[in-house]
Amino acid sequence: MRAALAAAHEAVAQSGRDAATLAAVFAASGGDGGNFHAICETLASDEPQLSPTRFHNSVHNAPAGYWSIATRAMAASNVLCAYDGSFAAGLLESLAQVSVDGVATLLVAYDTDYPEPLRRVRPIADAFGLALVLAPHRSERTLARIEARLSDAHAFTFADAGLEALRLSNPAARALPLLEALARGAASNVVLDYLDDTRLAVDIDPS
Repeated sequence: MRAALAAAHEAVAQSGRDAATLAAVFAASGGDGGNFHAICETLASDEPQLSPTRFHNSVHNAPAGYWSIATRAMAASNVLCAYDGSFAAGLLESLAQVSVDGVATLLVAYDTDYPEPLRRVRPIADAFGLALVLAPHRSERTLARIEARLSDAHAFTFADAGLEALRLSNPAARALPLLEALARGAASNVVLDYLDDTRLAVDIDPS
């Protein structure tokens, strides 16, 4: 949750926009793994008395709730889960809101690692979070124009073994090819993991 909120605050600050006016999309494959682990340990103990706060934080939309409270945001907020395709699903939802509703939208994607024994069935290596502010119109702080479409092309893979391992280590890190393209500042196209038989192709135009 901290990774999600920290990324959201940084993205909004860089955009120069008022957080209270932004619609929001939060995307995660599972949520707070450490919190889930603690809940399971408590329920399996001799005294299964669960903390109300810990239970509250286990709900999938908890980060979105904390964000809206902290920023006093009253705009629409959606929370999505699509397993390893959660970032692509969140990006599609955000772009749809920008295109159809004409509103600036904050996209936050995040996932945390799971302690053992949960890690054996969901081996996420470490926490990863990112956030993007998407808007219908260019501003002086715009990095690029992006367009997305479904594709059957193969997903982008990094030649660098370290970056590729990071990309595969966390569902939110599937965004790394897009982040790298934005950082390079050159026109490009990347294909992101989404569903088993469908990917998401993203065109990046910094001009």
